[in-house]
Amino acid sequence: MTLLIILAAVFSCVALMVVLGEKYGKPIAPEEQAKYSKWLRILVFALLFIALFKAILV
Repeated sequence: MTLLIILAAVFSCVALMVVLGEKYGKPIAPEEQAKYSKWLRILVFALLFIALFKAILV
């Protein structure tokens, strides 16, 4: 039962984010999107490297 409550809460929060994002969100310029994409690739690589390093040490 607890799992169903947690899943319902997560689903309602995601639905609320989608509704608010569609209503108040603004489009991103292609240049800004490229800049975020570059940073996101670096951060994902860093997180994977840190997770691999942490897994090796444990």
